[in-house]
Amino acid sequence: MLQAIGLTSHPRRDLPPAVDDLTFDAAPGQITALLGPPDAGKTTALRLMLELDQGRGITYFRGLPLHRIARPAAEVGTLLGDVPGNPARTVRGQLRMLCAATGVPASRADELLEAVDLVSLADERLGMLSRAMDRRLGLAVALLADPQTLVLDEPAEGLSARDSGWLFGLLRDHAAQGGTVLYTTSDPKAAARTADHVVTIEAGRLVADQEGAEFARTRLRPRVAVRTPHTARLAGLLGREAREGHRSVEVVTEGGSRLSVYGSSCAEIGEAAFRHGVLIHQLADETGDMGPGVETVAPASGVSGSEPVESEPDGRRPLHPEALGPDGSFGDTSDPGPFDSEVPAADAPVLAARSVLPEFDSLIEVRSELSEQQPVITPIPLRGPVRPLRYELRRLFGVRTALLVVSVVLAVSVALSVLLARTGGTPLSHLLMAWPGPLPLPPAAFAAGLLGALAFGDEFRYPALAVGRGGAPRRFGLLVAKLAVSGGTALLLALLTAAADGGTLRLVYGGDLAGIPANWLSLAVGWVGLTVGCAWAGLLGAGVFKSTTAGLAAVLSVPVAVVPLVRAVLAAPAARSVAGLPARLREVAGVWPGKADRWLVGVLRLLSQPVGAALVLSLAALLCAFLFTGLRGRARW
Repeated sequence: MLQAIGLTSHPRRDLPPAVDDLTFDAAPGQITALLGPPDAGKTTALRLMLELDQGRGITYFRGLPLHRIARPAAEVGTLLGDVPGNPARTVRGQLRMLCAATGVPASRADELLEAVDLVSLADERLGMLSRAMDRRLGLAVALLADPQTLVLDEPAEGLSARDSGWLFGLLRDHAAQGGTVLYTTSDPKAAARTADHVVTIEAGRLVADQEGAEFARTRLRPRVAVRTPHTARLAGLLGREAREGHRSVEVVTEGGSRLSVYGSSCAEIGEAAFRHGVLIHQLADETGDMGPGVETVAPASGVSGSEPVESEPDGRRPLHPEALGPDGSFGDTSDPGPFDSEVPAADAPVLAARSVLPEFDSLIEVRSELSEQQPVITPIPLRGPVRPLRYELRRLFGVRTALLVVSVVLAVSVALSVLLARTGGTPLSHLLMAWPGPLPLPPAAFAAGLLGALAFGDEFRYPALAVGRGGAPRRFGLLVAKLAVSGGTALLLALLTAAADGGTLRLVYGGDLAGIPANWLSLAVGWVGLTVGCAWAGLLGAGVFKSTTAGLAAVLSVPVAVVPLVRAVLAAPAARSVAGLPARLREVAGVWPGKADRWLVGVLRLLSQPVGAALVLSLAALLCAFLFTGLRGRARW
């Protein structure tokens, strides 16, 4: 059972709220349609229910609000707009990545591909999917954790009749198994055809809450659509013949050359037009929309079209019992009374209630006070993946970006090392790193920073962890997984680059040039620390500023801005020295291994280098900024 109580959005500036005190239920085993014209507040209502927007009210999913549910994906499946994801990722890769995020087995992806009939497109890229296939993938994502409730925003928009029928057939199967289905639509005919329960809203307020059969009976009426250049003449003829035959026929001028005739048939209208020589361009049976929340009463006698009837903005005028005369016919249309066509349809029930209930105004005041006491909706913190390491590995290797970057960097590094060795004067350590003096960073370190920046930047650009819930969440488990995977990737890239450069130099210039230096261990540690540090700097920079470009800027700022600052500090005269630090640390620790002095001195020597110190300072600052922004955003660590 889904229960939405008092949903009210925050008004913007001087505008009224998009959703105002909206309350309705969606029962299990049924399909509920949230019906309303465009800009009626349907999408805002769904976002308030899912606690994505700020406002007032509360929504219970089987008795619990969403922020009290441990695994929201297992309770509510959502489809809001298009399916977000990297366009280069395959359909199967997207589902398997989200399987790791929601904590379900990877085999669930193949099951859903069969359920939504996407097996033949499993290896297709997301960017190549049609609208219909994107809808199928969206349903698969919503059903990934087998939720009890489905919340869908305009799921059939832009689909053909065949695809729309398939979609609602799948929703019907989910409801038949005891699930709850809520979807939005602006088409009353589709709502009457597919929904068991229809909730109608207009301007963010509840207008009608009806069962499907009652909605079809009160909202939709069969009519004949007529197009003729002689609308006034034909309307008068039909109205006169209806009065003479004591038949209930209503003729409404829709504007231009169109008439809508209720209570007649194509044959009767065609014969009448033929007898009087009226030219007809179109005769078609249709189902007319009588407007939101209007109880229609058919008139007992004909209405002449020679006297144009005031109509709603869509060309229709709602009929009410008060508009009929004692004999069942229309009275004086010059005085439409309390149901004037200029009164908005949403206010008609309010006027009717005031006419029969003197205490109505006081009830409205009480209801307003109660709505102000509704709980405040605060957007729930974004949850990270249930299996962060598996999710991160599938995110990284699900697209060809990492393989392409590694291939390009290896080729560039080999070419640069050969050229640097040919010109001479370059140390062996820089040859193995392919680091020319003018470049701020070697290609491999810059590539590691790029892959690190993409780890968060792609998620903010193509959100994937929680569909319709914004960008990447900032959880400690996800951060550790990203640091581990990006660090491992950078380490592998550093080793491959050094091996490729050394092997190429040995092949081209012989073994003397590419020999193993005496201080190879410290050089290897420094090289690995540089690449891993650049990867982490790009990762944290993209996480703080939510952009891949910002992550790359954080990587380049280390050699461009921070290194000169550190060199200036180190070059300044010092009154005291840190000599003897290992011995003093041994005294503090009590027991100190014999070879630890050499390792500690090596680490301190690396940190004393301008690049190492600048990288450590940059990483510390970025990590503090990341934690600060995460705590400020009330992320759950």
